Amino acid sequence: MDWTIVLMGAFVGLLVGLTGVGGAALLTPVLVFLGIQPTVAVATDLFYNSITKLFGSIQHIRQRTVQTSLVLYLAMGSVPSAIAAILLLKYYPPLHGYQDAIIKHALGIVLIIVALVSLVKVWFDKGGARTNRIQQKPLSEKKALTILIGVVLGFVVGLTSIGSGSLFALAMMFLFRLTAAELVGTDIVHAFLLVTAAGLMHAGFGTINYALAFNLLAGSVPGVLVGSSLSAKLPSTPLRTVMATIILISGIKLI
Repeated sequence: MDWTIVLMGAFVGLLVGLTGVGGAALLTPVLVFLGIQPTVAVATDLFYNSITKLFGSIQHIRQRTVQTSLVLYLAMGSVPSAIAAILLLKYYPPLHGYQDAIIKHALGIVLIIVALVSLVKVWFDKGGARTNRIQQKPLSEKKALTILIGVVLGFVVGLTSIGSGSLFALAMMFLFRLTAAELVGTDIVHAFLLVTAAGLMHAGFGTINYALAFNLLAGSVPGVLVGSSLSAKLPSTPLRTVMATIILISGIKLI
């Protein structure tokens, strides 16, 4: 048990519970800044996320707040795409020799996007957004679009471990008619499938630091619980704005 890592996990979990900002967007850059090899940081974060998303998925499936068809269409694109990204880095010679540098710069770009997305959601998504024409179309007419979204964003997640929640949630929010509970539930179940598939690929390559992952889990689980309980007592908008700003600065430093 490495108490420094446990405390770091607790701090990240606390911030996630307080702000709702994705754990990967906070944790992966912290691991890289601490000197963890980018490939190992991404792989470990995917494994860590798979475990945390499992419990959330079970709860939402029980609550029937998951749009199964939407999850399947997204996964049809995202899972193969994430696997392709990992295989490209591993076996394509021009990329393999620079995979840590590629991952580091990709992390920076995605963190900036996630930070901007978070700021948009904080300041412009007030829960009363009007439905648009695409949202009004039935899912059957948007199958190709849904799979394409999965392909694009899945590749990003395979490279960086970031975006399995935040980027997909933003896409679902603007393109599909979902209740707030369905948005969260569908997002979490899809994210579980995506990060688990990507995590299994990394497990096969031996790039996951399991001791690091379990130390992080030991701290983050109670951290999320404490943060979630405190979130009702603290103003969310300033907290989320601060966290998005920190993520934005981290992304700029990684590029």
